[in-house]
Amino acid sequence: MQSQITIKLTLIIQLAIGFSILAATVANQNNESNIQKIITDSQNSVIVEEIETVEVKQQIEKTKTTEDIVKEYFIDTPVMADVAFCESRFNQFNENGNVLRGKVNSADVGVMQINEKYHVATAIRLGINIYTLEGNMEYGKYLYETQGTKPWVHSKHCWNTVREIAIK
Repeated sequence: MQSQITIKLTLIIQLAIGFSILAATVANQNNESNIQKIITDSQNSVIVEEIETVEVKQQIEKTKTTEDIVKEYFIDTPVMADVAFCESRFNQFNENGNVLRGKVNSADVGVMQINEKYHVATAIRLGINIYTLEGNMEYGKYLYETQGTKPWVHSKHCWNTVREIAIK
């Protein structure tokens, strides 16, 4: 009888240990599954945050004004932003969506009022489209680098500042 009780007790202990191991294994698998789920959720969250950040940046880019774009483009030559203000009030296009043309000379186009008669051939040779905002600013930069502010001498009274005098 003593041996039967010992065997039954041993069997009960072994069963208890087995169930404990089984429970621990199931719990561990659930834990691993939960950990994997947390990792996946975290990765997805980071991806969503990155997408949202890109969308916000794109929205900010869409809401930038021509003035903002011009001032950023000419950050190293602020007199050129002043010229753009004086020449076009930072407008590349008119209210109808057409390229802005000069009031005095309709051959002057865009934010920098680049004169087609004198500059379109060179712009084309350089691969610059003066009818786009980017191209108009790029050609304006080219003119500034090759001729200074001379092409905009007629609006000098507006943009001429102490800063410009100090550069010369």
